[in-house]
Amino acid sequence: MKKNMGNADRIIRMIIAVVVATLYYQGIIDGLWGLVLVILAAIFVMTSFISFCPLYALFGINSCPVKDKG
Repeated sequence: MKKNMGNADRIIRMIIAVVVATLYYQGIIDGLWGLVLVILAAIFVMTSFISFCPLYALFGINSCPVKDKG
């Protein structure tokens, strides 16, 4: 898998995941929507660690900075 996520994108995803997890475990969000958000947060964490987002690949998005070959 070729990396398609930059550092800013990874950090934003991790922050969102931490916020969702905190809100869920404090009971602020619950029920089906809470569970859906926790699963989405887990996906954000996994994609942040591997620096690859399948949806980005599907839509041709790449937030990785281009390295100059010079």
